[in-house]
Amino acid sequence: MQNSYYILSNGEISRKDNTLRLCNEEGKVSDIPIEKVYDIYVFGQVSLNSALLNLLSKYRVAVHFFNFYEYYIGSFYPKEENVAGALLVEQAAFYSDPAKRCVLARKFVRGSAENILRTIAYYNNRGRELEAATETIERLLSDLNEYNEIPAIMGIEGNIRKEYYSVWTQIINRDVDFERRVKRPPDNMVNSLISLLNSVLYGKVVSEIYKTQLNPSISYLHEPFTKRFSLALDVAEIFKPLIVDRFIFSLLNKSEIDENDFTSDSNGIRLKDSAFKTIMKKFDDRLNTTIRHRSLKRDVSYRYLIRLELYKLIKHLIGDKEYEPFKIWW
Repeated sequence: MQNSYYILSNGEISRKDNTLRLCNEEGKVSDIPIEKVYDIYVFGQVSLNSALLNLLSKYRVAVHFFNFYEYYIGSFYPKEENVAGALLVEQAAFYSDPAKRCVLARKFVRGSAENILRTIAYYNNRGRELEAATETIERLLSDLNEYNEIPAIMGIEGNIRKEYYSVWTQIINRDVDFERRVKRPPDNMVNSLISLLNSVLYGKVVSEIYKTQLNPSISYLHEPFTKRFSLALDVAEIFKPLIVDRFIFSLLNKSEIDENDFTSDSNGIRLKDSAFKTIMKKFDDRLNTTIRHRSLKRDVSYRYLIRLELYKLIKHLIGDKEYEPFKIWW
């Protein structure tokens, strides 16, 4: 089984035959067979060389880099092997056609909102009294088809998220300092967790896009700016409620993390190293959680649900089957 690896310490990553060798600042060495590596997330300051990059390319292992404050800064994306010129042309054509692009943009927002509503319903059924938020989000969602410009569609998505975040203090069954979403820098532990885990989820989606024939830089809801794989931002919106948000609620409601697990300075707050390792292990466990897929009639992991979403998007682009976003059904 292949796993994701998270490198927190400073040091060096090198190649030793067909093995990744990790050497930290204290000289401690760890070897990982390349066959066991799915992707790598680097949060420390590390050095590497072309021999290592050649090995990573051979085994198609993506590496995602984050700075000290856990902000995503870039990826090593091996040479694409699943190249499909016809699909690339269609992917670009759907972006260039305003009507087709808006159809997909609305679908991404609708998928995200439906999963948000499913999450709210889960906690509403457990006595949280969240009916007002549900009504507001449903009203915003009912107006979505009236908008045919990307900024307006993005505005609806932002308002839905704003309403959703307003009830997080009710969902979390402990006293937390969380009034609104603050990104750079995060100003409390909830915002810190959101920033970190959204960034890691973004990396997960980039890794899955790499396994398909899609181009990660051509997107529909988010603008395809330079220096980011914007299609990953589109797809991540759909899975944040299931993979990130519910994970954060579980951590806090089970008291598996608290303010003592964070350190702060003028640039915001971040997880301490020991807490970071624990969180990432639990996050990977969540990604490996399996459910019985209703169409495939077999168990699939949360991580593989992302891949399936990309396959559905491909079918839409080539005219095989209209894309319908993933919705939580359990």
